[in-house]
Amino acid sequence: MKLQLCVTTLGKAAATAAVMAAALTLGGCADSAKMTYLPSGDTGFAINCSGGDASTSWGECYKKAGEMCGSYGYDVFGANVKNRSMVIRCKQ
Repeated sequence: MKLQLCVTTLGKAAATAAVMAAALTLGGCADSAKMTYLPSGDTGFAINCSGGDASTSWGECYKKAGEMCGSYGYDVFGANVKNRSMVIRCKQ
């Protein structure tokens, strides 16, 4: 039983790492979003707002997330502060 719990926990951690890696591959693209799959199997969006200059802010990421999900809103699934990127899931 302990082994099964450990494997399940490691599987979730690996899936979360894969989602964040997908977000990081968007590096260099200002205000871009790509569809991705979350560990739960739901679809989400990897949004990158790193840009080439310091004027690109977290506000741009939140604005892009709002554009992607519209009036449904969204939940932030994960964020990378260093690369100014995040993974979101639209609420349904």
